[in-house]
Amino acid sequence: MEALPKGLEVEEKSPESKDLLPSQTASSLCISSRSESVWTATSRSNWEIYRKPIVIMSVGGAILLFGVVITCLAYTLKLGDMSLKVLKMVGPAFLSLGLMMLVCGLVWVPIIKKKQRQRQKSVFFQNLKSFFLNR
Repeated sequence: MEALPKGLEVEEKSPESKDLLPSQTASSLCISSRSESVWTATSRSNWEIYRKPIVIMSVGGAILLFGVVITCLAYTLKLGDMSLKVLKMVGPAFLSLGLMMLVCGLVWVPIIKKKQRQRQKSVFFQNLKSFFLNR
């Protein structure tokens, strides 16, 4: 069993303390998180928001087209037995990988849109809450 670093050691006073993470670990997890905080007021451009899904869809589409070309070549060209076997295995593999990446990018876009709406609602309600509490 490996020894825990000093920041992760939990005292043995109560059984509940075994289940809880130390506050140092929890705060370091929040700091290292890549998700955007609700408290930040900086607006992001559409390119910054949708960059990753666009890249995933573009790469997926390119791999899908490459798979289509390889598969078509495998069934139309007269090649040797070994080359034909390789092309018939590699073509559909690229087809499926490209389709999977393309679909992942397409599904990612509505998820980001929903997250943006939730973030806007959250900021609105926090502003409303601070308005009524600061009177």
